[in-house]
Amino acid sequence: MSAITASGDVKPASPARGSRQKVRTLPFIAPSVLILLVWMIVPLAMTLYFSVMRYNLLNPVVEFTGFGNYQYLLEDPSLWTAMWNTLVLVGSVLAITVVSGTLLAVLFDQEFPGRGIARLFAIAPFFVMPTVSALIWKNLLMHPINGIFGFLSRSVGLEPVDWFAQFPMTAVIMIVSWQWIPFALLILLTAIQSLDNEQKEAARMDGAGPFSMFFFIILPHLGRAISVVVMIETIFLLTVFAEIFVTTSGGPGLATTNLAFLIYVRALLEYDVGGASAGGVIAIVLANIVAFFVVRTIARNLEA
Repeated sequence: MSAITASGDVKPASPARGSRQKVRTLPFIAPSVLILLVWMIVPLAMTLYFSVMRYNLLNPVVEFTGFGNYQYLLEDPSLWTAMWNTLVLVGSVLAITVVSGTLLAVLFDQEFPGRGIARLFAIAPFFVMPTVSALIWKNLLMHPINGIFGFLSRSVGLEPVDWFAQFPMTAVIMIVSWQWIPFALLILLTAIQSLDNEQKEAARMDGAGPFSMFFFIILPHLGRAISVVVMIETIFLLTVFAEIFVTTSGGPGLATTNLAFLIYVRALLEYDVGGASAGGVIAIVLANIVAFFVVRTIARNLEA
């Protein structure tokens, strides 16, 4: 900016005035950053602190135990069972949702009457709360006496299956997959719609059939979208809790106990805050190891 003096000369604006007009963003950003750091660091620091303390809510004595809680957990077979159940749950749901989401995305990309309504019904389960969906599957679908599956089994002369007693992990996998298939469908359907129509027309003109179109045109195009689905779902599936709590409570025995439910049992049923904190630290380490390899693999895929 310049100013005109009484003699008619043009006087340049002073640097000090220009510097005063600069907006200082630090006072506005600092509180948010500080709150975010406190929000993240304080719970983590308290978890680390209690993981090295012998602290049970039924015993007022709190004493330092070093790595005693970790040693106790690592020698406990329930931890390894919970880790195996977590891997089975995550791997099974990922396989089901990616395969089903891909096939449904190809289906819903085609023109057919009522496609909009069909898409709406296919996506609807994603907006149902985990607790509600678990209750629906437990009481309306899988109940051996009042459920639809039991009714269909009796209709064809078969014995109804008590899913949560005979196949508890399969039942939990079915419920969680039902919730996450719409997410995979949304991402993959968007990716298919971005596929160039001229490329598909050229393939058809070269004589490519439906299977060739799927395996050589559509599936390679969905590679990055599938990687994104796997990464996001893995992060959330490591912490599945509500479906297990509502349907099986981790049982029978430890058949459906994953890491998240094991920590809940230690903290709120056995009141062992120290052991639960040590389990939480182990879960954080494992989640970061899995996230590192998943993100690294996906990053290579995206750069290819």
